[in-house]
Amino acid sequence: MRFEELPLAGAFVVSPERHDDARGWFVRTFCRDEFTAHGLNGDFIQCSASFNARRGTLRGMHYQRAPHTETKLVRCTRGAVFDVLLDLRPGSATFRRWQAAELSADNGVAVYVPAGVAHGFQSLADASEVFYQIEERYTPEASAGVRWNDPAFGIDWPIRAPILSDRDAGYGDFSQGTHS
Repeated sequence: MRFEELPLAGAFVVSPERHDDARGWFVRTFCRDEFTAHGLNGDFIQCSASFNARRGTLRGMHYQRAPHTETKLVRCTRGAVFDVLLDLRPGSATFRRWQAAELSADNGVAVYVPAGVAHGFQSLADASEVFYQIEERYTPEASAGVRWNDPAFGIDWPIRAPILSDRDAGYGDFSQGTHS
């Protein structure tokens, strides 16, 4: 695996190294030792997946409040998504900045989302599926989010009229403290 640090402190793009032969290919998608060697948390205790039937579906921007903050490793296993990380750590040098990467079944790339960073994505193809490895249990009372189009962040989504859940559409302004 190749680890490329992103401009957001502690966030990485993790690219697999494919081994091709006449049958197809094989790739290791996770190795605790390699994550640890890069100073990353590799103690994932939960795996989740989301299926997004239609292009333009947007899920995010989600996180869990302390003390239940969660680190995630996220990859697209079918289709393609525009994946966004948003730094909400008040003491971070990259506080309120965002970073995006295209994840697809073809490129096999994953993003490492550190604790305190909100995560979301927009599907770029019909029938896209996203797989998450998460190091903290889901805690409903700690679940929070910020609005996908909040001008405080200026995220440049590729599809301007997304398909949203009522919850994701209803987050308030971050600057007014009404986001969670």
